[in-house]
Amino acid sequence: IWRGPMVTSAIKTFTQKVNWKDLDFIIVDMPPGTGDTQLTFAQEVKVDGAVIVSTPQDIALADARKGMNMFEKVDIPVFGLIENMSYFNCPHCGERTEIFSHGGARRESEKLGMDFLGEIPLDTSIRETSDNGNPIVISEPSSIYSKSYFDIGKKIWAKIDHSKS
Repeated sequence: IWRGPMVTSAIKTFTQKVNWKDLDFIIVDMPPGTGDTQLTFAQEVKVDGAVIVSTPQDIALADARKGMNMFEKVDIPVFGLIENMSYFNCPHCGERTEIFSHGGARRESEKLGMDFLGEIPLDTSIRETSDNGNPIVISEPSSIYSKSYFDIGKKIWAKIDHSKS
C-alpha cells in the first residue's frame, strides 16, 4: 500500500525520468477514487483530460461522481463516461444478460451534461485475450467487442487538443 511520498516519487519517476521516446500520448489506468495517486497526477503531470469508467450500478457511479468532481476542482476536463461490464452475451445460447444493470453510465452522463463514450461488455474473450497479452483489438480486430473499443477511442481522440503536441 503506497501513500503520500511513495506515490509522488513513483509518479515523478514514471513521468519525468523514463525515456518514453516519441509518444503522442500516454494513457494511465488508475483505480477509482480521489486518493494520493489521482491527486498527484493532477498536481504533477500535464493532463489533457480524464475518462471515467464505471460499471452501471448506483454504488459504482457514486465513486465515478467523486472522481469527476475531483478532476473538475483541479481543472482537468473530463472527456466522458464509459460503461464497463455493461452486459453479457451468453456464448452458449446468445441470450443477453445485464448482470450489473445497464444504462447507468449513460443516464449519469446525460444528467451531468457530459459525453457518453460507449459501452464495454463483460465477455470472456476480452479477458482471455488481454490476459494473454494479445488484446481483442489486436487478436480479433473485426469483432463487435473490438468495434466498441475503436468507437470509444475515436471519440476520445477527437477530444484531445492536438495543437499542444
